Amino acid sequence: MSKKSTSKESKIFYGSNYSEVPGEAPFTHGIYSNMYTDRKWTMRQYAGFSNAKESNERYKYLLKNGVSGLSVAFDLPTQTGYDSDHSLSVGEVGKVGVPICNIDDMKLLFNDIPLDKVSISMTINSTAPILLGFLIVLAKEQNISLSDLRGTVQNDILKEYIARGTFIYPPNKSMRLITDIFEYCSDNMPKWNTISISGYHMREAGATAIQELGFTFSNAIQYVESAIKKGLDPNQFGKQISFFFNGHNDFLEEVAKFRAARRIWAKIMKERFEVSEKKALMCRFHVQTAGSTLTAQQPDNNIVRTSLQAMAAVLGGAQSIHTNSKDEALSLPTEKSAETALRTQQIIAHESGVCETVDPLSGSFFVEDLTQKIETETFNLIKKIDDIGGAIEAINSQFQENEIATSAYEFQKSLESKDSIVVGMNQYRSSSKEQFDTQKIDESSIEDQLKRLKDFKENRDDNSVEESLQAIRENAKDENTNLMPFIITAIESKATLGEISDSLREIFGQHY
Repeated sequence: MSKKSTSKESKIFYGSNYSEVPGEAPFTHGIYSNMYTDRKWTMRQYAGFSNAKESNERYKYLLKNGVSGLSVAFDLPTQTGYDSDHSLSVGEVGKVGVPICNIDDMKLLFNDIPLDKVSISMTINSTAPILLGFLIVLAKEQNISLSDLRGTVQNDILKEYIARGTFIYPPNKSMRLITDIFEYCSDNMPKWNTISISGYHMREAGATAIQELGFTFSNAIQYVESAIKKGLDPNQFGKQISFFFNGHNDFLEEVAKFRAARRIWAKIMKERFEVSEKKALMCRFHVQTAGSTLTAQQPDNNIVRTSLQAMAAVLGGAQSIHTNSKDEALSLPTEKSAETALRTQQIIAHESGVCETVDPLSGSFFVEDLTQKIETETFNLIKKIDDIGGAIEAINSQFQENEIATSAYEFQKSLESKDSIVVGMNQYRSSSKEQFDTQKIDESSIEDQLKRLKDFKENRDDNSVEESLQAIRENAKDENTNLMPFIITAIESKATLGEISDSLREIFGQHY
């Protein structure tokens, strides 16, 4: 019975294990004592279109409709360190996200959006220092204190070597850039999450729930070790580490996975790295519903799938959630389908009643047992990677890649045999052909992007640009020098993302 029909009860946690309570390590029941009874999760919608102006319009639309945080999708050239006018960018500009080449693009992207009031998540990895640099320069120009900026850069390069492929530099050089961000943000941006360590993309590639956690936390261990080696204190930088998980179809398994994730990370930080700072023990995470579960057949079914996946994330205690739109198996989402996806979260938050209790499934024999099993199996997988020599050595031997490939193959076989049923795809198919309106990419907007980039390059001091790029090259040779200030200076001198990336390529080399 809802609190709306009864007097408010002071008791909001009904767990059977009172040796572990919400808001206290190992955080099985949630990282905050009152969880959603005090504050709902951040509702984000991932978006990025063929140019910054269109993307800005979508962000304003989403904010008007109730999102509490923005999530920026970048196109492939931006992710891999190429400007829109590069020969390798042809055919990819603005296809899967927004192209951002320079500070003017960034200004247009966040035009009339208050950076100090809206949490901004940027799904960017290899070029994370540059995109963060663009945001920093923009904030400075608007007289916004860096200490007021909230959000995250994904900044998780190891999973790129495992599952996605948008890497640029060799692993050890990429790790240097990551720890440079750790250090810079620890000193200047206390509210900013310096990394979002992602299991999402590995799950999309075919990983199981156990593999998603095991590979994610092994990568996280590698990041923490690298930062400690740089001289950073895990009690400090650990407070700015966040995670990104997949919300998949097996409802109760997903709930248990999220609960187990908090326990695992708290134990890793406490036992392996002797962390005592409470916030540094917390596994704070974002959940995106599973893109790999969306079907092009009967897309309306995807609304049901994402609803269940989002509910599992809520019952599992996520800090922010993105719900995929029903048409994302076909195209970038239309405005209407993005609105429906957002409304899904809002209905869960305000109509379902699940936010009136902390960890509502606590005490369920099945959920508690499954949480423990997932924790045990995840630690077994982490040990296996430790025995190889850690995440990077395992990546070099293609361990994670091969394990995921095997899991993906087994799942595909189960689909073909119909041991696993996907409604509308391998069972309960529709005989009629459905017609939908999909989001179209405006080729003229890509032409506009190229023209603005050309004008930008023609109206700047080339000598100043080259001096700033040379400073990056020289300081990139010294492992002990933090590159963030030099990247920021280059951006202020009107260097582009591609030019900064190329300067680092000259010194770091490129990973193939």
